[in-house]
Amino acid sequence: MLGAEGYVFELERRGYIKAGPYVPEVVLDFPDAVRELHREFLRAGADVMVALTYYAHREKLKTVGRENDLEALNRQALRVANEVAREGDALVAGDICNTWAYDPKNKEASSRVVRAMYEEQLSWAVDEGIDFVIAETNDYLGESLIALQVIKELGLPAMVTLASTRPQQTWDGYDYVDACQILADKGADIVGLNCDRGPATMLPIIERVRRRVSSYVAAQPVPYKTDPAMPTFESLKTASGTRAFPIALEPFLCTRFEMAAYAQRAKALGVNYIGVCCGGAPHYVRAMAEALGRTVPASRYSPAIELHPMIGAHVEEKEKQFLVDWKG
Repeated sequence: MLGAEGYVFELERRGYIKAGPYVPEVVLDFPDAVRELHREFLRAGADVMVALTYYAHREKLKTVGRENDLEALNRQALRVANEVAREGDALVAGDICNTWAYDPKNKEASSRVVRAMYEEQLSWAVDEGIDFVIAETNDYLGESLIALQVIKELGLPAMVTLASTRPQQTWDGYDYVDACQILADKGADIVGLNCDRGPATMLPIIERVRRRVSSYVAAQPVPYKTDPAMPTFESLKTASGTRAFPIALEPFLCTRFEMAAYAQRAKALGVNYIGVCCGGAPHYVRAMAEALGRTVPASRYSPAIELHPMIGAHVEEKEKQFLVDWKG
């Protein structure tokens, strides 16, 4: 299964979402922009249209003064995802995420708040029609278990993925592999990691998860060149020491070839849901799909560098002057 996310970052780059709050107001203000991005991901080979309800919960909408638009935003996002999914052969996923309301030091009270938020969003998702739910970017195992419980009470398949900002553990102290095992034991159909880490620093953890759990496994890294010294995109710094996250990350972007290699590596490890998260874009998804042996609608426009007038296979003599100063 090939997943494509990164809607919020990509729509921010296109000028439809405000960096900082990252609330998907675009769903109501410019639904055609959301529709087009879904369509581009579909053409690139994505098997799932993920409704743009990430951060579309009550806590986040309050930060931009739009909590009264909560239901309208969620329903619109679900309808757009369903509409585009029907243009191809894609599944539709409802999406819930970290709420920033969960507090393990005040577990009982904060859990009630979180549960109410998830129940609210997913009631609309069920009403509009979805195939499964993605509960993602979970910093706390405790919060992810609330999400899983709500999903299973609704009788829906659940994909639950953890954020991985800390070196080895969730914010409430569980080793990532142990946390995935707990989620699988509690009934999650797909478990794994999303966001924060690039392929280089996520796949070693995913490999351990794959060895441990018997359920399906998901990997959705960010397409940035993280390394052991800077394992997450939040920790990336420029040569001058400036923090790159969240809107100066371009120098660290992976190439399409690196993301294609990631997809092949993930498949070899036995990952079942191979995706991309913040920073993802259609050209990455197409490269990943093709690396997995698929020909997708967007493959019609895959690169044909041999036809380039300066560096192609048959460069005209008069054009060779452009390469005079090139070495190698």
